[in-house]
Amino acid sequence: MQTVKVAVVQAAPALFDLNKTLEKTAVLVKEAAQKGAQLILFPEAFIPAYPRGFTFGTVVGSRSEEGKKLWLRYWENAVNMQGKEIEKLGSIAKENKVYLAIGVIERAENGGTLYCTLLYFSPRGALLARHQKLKPTAAERVIWGEGDGSTLSTIKTELGVLGGLICWENYMPLARMSMYQKGVQLYLAPTADHRETWQTTMRHIATEGRCFVLSCNQFVTKSMYPPDLPTLEELKDQPEIMSKGGSVIINPQGEILAGPLWNEEGILYADLNMDDLHKSKMDFDVAGHYAREDVFQFAVLNQPETLNFQG
Repeated sequence: MQTVKVAVVQAAPALFDLNKTLEKTAVLVKEAAQKGAQLILFPEAFIPAYPRGFTFGTVVGSRSEEGKKLWLRYWENAVNMQGKEIEKLGSIAKENKVYLAIGVIERAENGGTLYCTLLYFSPRGALLARHQKLKPTAAERVIWGEGDGSTLSTIKTELGVLGGLICWENYMPLARMSMYQKGVQLYLAPTADHRETWQTTMRHIATEGRCFVLSCNQFVTKSMYPPDLPTLEELKDQPEIMSKGGSVIINPQGEILAGPLWNEEGILYADLNMDDLHKSKMDFDVAGHYAREDVFQFAVLNQPETLNFQG
């Protein structure tokens, strides 16, 4: 029997502040690693923020100057994939000898479009893979671009096969199947959805994919937003708790191992019995004997091969 200890970090970043959020990330990773975590997951858009409550000055047919100033602040604190922030995240993983998966806002190489991205780092500090959200939801489409099949990444490690999807991508059946098809065992689902219905989705995915599911959200209050943000007055009618969390860890039978955690920052831990993966597939294997390839055909355009990495 192999046991893997995992952690999901429910916290807020230093909103709209790249460098301070990197400092907070280092503290939280160290705390989880000292308690034995081998894989640590952070929420969607942890660096530099999930900009909940803002319109960025958009209505159909026009954008305001103040809204563009807010977007500029967001862009300036996004992650440059060739920047020192990638080195910093790698060093955090290496210093603590952990696999680190963290949601960031990624700045495109040409300096324009932003992407909502999940980054994977190895215990040696290497950036193993990244996944760009395929379909931003609703108003997210104003500020983020769309990813493609080339970033539907999975990684074979000594802990198990890592992979996952971001927030409402998890409602896309074919996106989930792309993970199942490549044998995902540790399914990561960073999110900004704090509704209780999200728990049902996570339990369904664990049961459907016969995989461990780690879902991680932020806990954010209105008072955490910097007072000098452009268009901050937009938040005046928002509740004090902007995101109440709901992070959770679930086994391949859909049973909750830790959480859900509500209305506070915290770190959830669970010891995963990897034998449960194999036992659970005796009666249902979504990419195996239940796939019925004689009836259905499934393909993903430009999907990368599973990366092999032994930490």
